[in-house]
Amino acid sequence: MEEPGRGRSTRDSADWRVVEFVGSLAGASAHTRDAYAHDANEFVVWCERGSVAPRAVDHRTLRRYLAYLSTRGFAHATIARKAAAVRSYLRFLHRHAVIEHDPGTGLRAPKGASRLPRVPHVDEANDLLDEAAGLAAGNDRDDDVTSAVVLRDLAVLEVLYGAGLRVSECCSLRRDDVDLRRGLVTVVGKGSKIRRVPLGEPAVDALREWLARGRLVLAHETSPPEAVFLNRRGRPLTTRDARRIVARFPLPDGRRLHPHALRHAYATHLLEGGADLRAVQELLGHADLATTQIYTHVTRDRLRAVYEATHPRA
Repeated sequence: MEEPGRGRSTRDSADWRVVEFVGSLAGASAHTRDAYAHDANEFVVWCERGSVAPRAVDHRTLRRYLAYLSTRGFAHATIARKAAAVRSYLRFLHRHAVIEHDPGTGLRAPKGASRLPRVPHVDEANDLLDEAAGLAAGNDRDDDVTSAVVLRDLAVLEVLYGAGLRVSECCSLRRDDVDLRRGLVTVVGKGSKIRRVPLGEPAVDALREWLARGRLVLAHETSPPEAVFLNRRGRPLTTRDARRIVARFPLPDGRRLHPHALRHAYATHLLEGGADLRAVQELLGHADLATTQIYTHVTRDRLRAVYEATHPRA
């Protein structure tokens, strides 16, 4: 049996209007549009395999679809994302009178436990950045591509951890977004929401060195002049490039981090240092305080570990 999404394409189906749905997501990020396009198309292929027309989709159909996704072994978070995409898609169909009723109202995917990636401790984060800084300090040849890459890698790491940016936010930074004199970076986050985040002195220094020396080496005549970070080919840095940069600096136990782990570390270390939860919410660009509150679980776990390891009657 074909997997959903791998059968015949429904993108040209006038009945389902998937292309128009994706076009209606113009305000979303490219990553969100791609994910929702895939998820909507996957749902339509599943319906057509079962000979379910758009107007025949009801709540029971959707529950069967979620059950099907569960049998496919998708993680709870993935099923929740797919359910959100289908709900959005069905709202679109209802709004454009393709279906008479919106069966997605009230549809809820099963929730799994909220899990954070391994968050490096403060000393681990400092050691990681010190290693990258040491490599950058040892490079004196400003015309060497390898030296330029080292300067870029340090700047990327400092921005990810020092400003708590999402990896996509970091990669899409423009030169006008960075105010080195005032130590600020302007970020366009999810939902095109703009926030201004302070940069620490190490991040400012790393960015200044990269922009003054390293970027000139990697840039060529077709490189976009507004992009802060470039890859070896002179193109804007991609999220995959950033993941590879972070993976080059493993923790002492050998574990390699994802860029988002540095954002988690940023939030966790702020809270452990006594920062107000609302302030951290603003710095992270979270629309909902509940999203920020997951980091309090990490800090409580660490306090418990310290207590049990040090108190004589723990």
